[in-house]
Amino acid sequence: MQILDGECYTEAAVADHVRHIAIPAVRGRILDDRGRPLARNRAAMTVSVDRVALGRQPDHGRATLRRLAGLLDRPYSELAGRIRLCGPKVGKPCWAGSPYQPIPVAEGVAERDATQIAERPEDFPGVTAEPRPVRDHPRGDLAAHVLGYLAPDEGSDGRPVGKDGLEAAYEADLRGRPGSRDVVVDSAGQVLRIQREQPATPGATLVTSIDARVQAVVEKALERAVRKARKADSGAAVVLDARTGRVAAMASYPAYDPDVWTGGIEPADYRRLISAERGSPLVSRAVQGQWPPASTWKVVSTAAAAASGYDLEGRYDCPGSYRIGGRAFRNFQGADLGAMDLHRALIVSCDTIFYRFAHELWPREPMQRMARDFGFGVRTGVDLPGEAAGRVPDRAWKRRQWAQTKDRTCRDAREGYPGTARTDPARAAYLKAIAAENCAHGYLWSAGDAANFSIGQGEVLVTPLQLARAYAALANGGTLFSPRLGKEVRGPDGTLIRTITPPVAGRLPVPARTLAYVRRALAEVPKSGTAATAFSGFPLGKLPVAGKTGTAEAYGAEDTSWFASFAPADDPRYVVVAVISQGGSGGDAAAPAVREIWAGMYGLEGKKAALPEGSRS
Repeated sequence: MQILDGECYTEAAVADHVRHIAIPAVRGRILDDRGRPLARNRAAMTVSVDRVALGRQPDHGRATLRRLAGLLDRPYSELAGRIRLCGPKVGKPCWAGSPYQPIPVAEGVAERDATQIAERPEDFPGVTAEPRPVRDHPRGDLAAHVLGYLAPDEGSDGRPVGKDGLEAAYEADLRGRPGSRDVVVDSAGQVLRIQREQPATPGATLVTSIDARVQAVVEKALERAVRKARKADSGAAVVLDARTGRVAAMASYPAYDPDVWTGGIEPADYRRLISAERGSPLVSRAVQGQWPPASTWKVVSTAAAAASGYDLEGRYDCPGSYRIGGRAFRNFQGADLGAMDLHRALIVSCDTIFYRFAHELWPREPMQRMARDFGFGVRTGVDLPGEAAGRVPDRAWKRRQWAQTKDRTCRDAREGYPGTARTDPARAAYLKAIAAENCAHGYLWSAGDAANFSIGQGEVLVTPLQLARAYAALANGGTLFSPRLGKEVRGPDGTLIRTITPPVAGRLPVPARTLAYVRRALAEVPKSGTAATAFSGFPLGKLPVAGKTGTAEAYGAEDTSWFASFAPADDPRYVVVAVISQGGSGGDAAAPAVREIWAGMYGLEGKKAALPEGSRS
């Protein structure tokens, strides 16, 4: 029977020894909107190890690896770890690809070391050194959070894949299509012949709406603002095209060099990137950072008040404080500014007028509805992973929050804060009283909650990108976009595959008259309002900027500084938003940073224009 079927058994035996090897594709480039490369590939001398060849050596290649570690000045354990095959009980570092293809163990190797490997094959059997493409960022850490990074993926034969930013969002386009090679091996794993080979297809090129020069202006201004503020620890800024929803620049500080991921990140480097003490550089604060928006929120509250019947041209008193129940809600520094219309209230940022509106409208929630119409409380849908949704708190949210925390809150109400009491009895008594109030009535959405909400304080949270797209909708007449950084996908030969257009996410349910009224008010803020000092001497005649400051109180920390703006004020093209964590008042840190960005974009105050001439109007 075996003799009769011998041919079948022979074929089966050969088939059992055919091994499939993936041939990685060259990854596509990422360009700015002028065709300048932001991420590309460069040839780096890469040392690879043939695991099968090592396995045939008497000591399974240990001596070879030790010699190689000495030559490369790397720990033996590092090289040994890189060639281990990944599995359920094998942690990283390990190799997730085919054991029959060379395993890269070191990239960017010096030519002299590569030459030694080539000239001494008897000392380095199974080791090769050859140029291979690795990811390169010709502008260093520019747009690091936007671009993201690559890291090996266990489900992709060990090849690097996008793990964050545009590299992750457009992974399917950038990665190309791997080729394959089927090889016949003997029982010892020795390759006998190539049975079939399919070449790889290079990845597509992603053209973005990022302008590298504008990005550089934004990053420098942001870093300068954070460093200048006494206690500031981080920040973010966004430049958005108000007419199209395209992102021209997006920055987060602190930043990092994405090349740190090339060849596999070291554990110490990764700990630094996620370290809170170092500012968590890996976090993209433009889309993941969330803060109360403070008075930048008043554009929402003004629209809600007008929709609820308050007269835009009416006169309203702006006292130093407004009492709700037994609590006085104060203006900034307790200033009594007298009677004014809403135009003036936005310019000088009167809080008490909005406290009154919120109190009179409570328990209805028209401001929450308007906030959601402006796109808050949900993700913008930007083409980046990991975006935060922000928060629009209301009655239902507060009840859910209370249900989740009431056990702990009621325990604190009973037991107090003994640790705090030993050093600060007055503070401990205050915290216990607050806990008792929250335990008994924390599920209620109070008039005080509504008052805080009206000025962007309390539990409301927004990301810089959310605020930028809301101001873009205000500036462009009511169109709410889902922002995009990707602009085009082009094939390796440059042919257009598809155009990426920012989708329209909605329309503001706000009359054009109201939007125009708010825009006119904001145009006065840099002239005579809360940003007048920050914009003193700025050529507003050449570039009229409209904007709103925000100073968000932060418990146990310095205030968060905001400035949201658009220009030209009479025919808006761009929106610029900046936030400086622990930067102080909006006029002290964020507004000067935004001024520097506008000057750099348009070539004012002695600066060279980052924007090309056709994009300035």
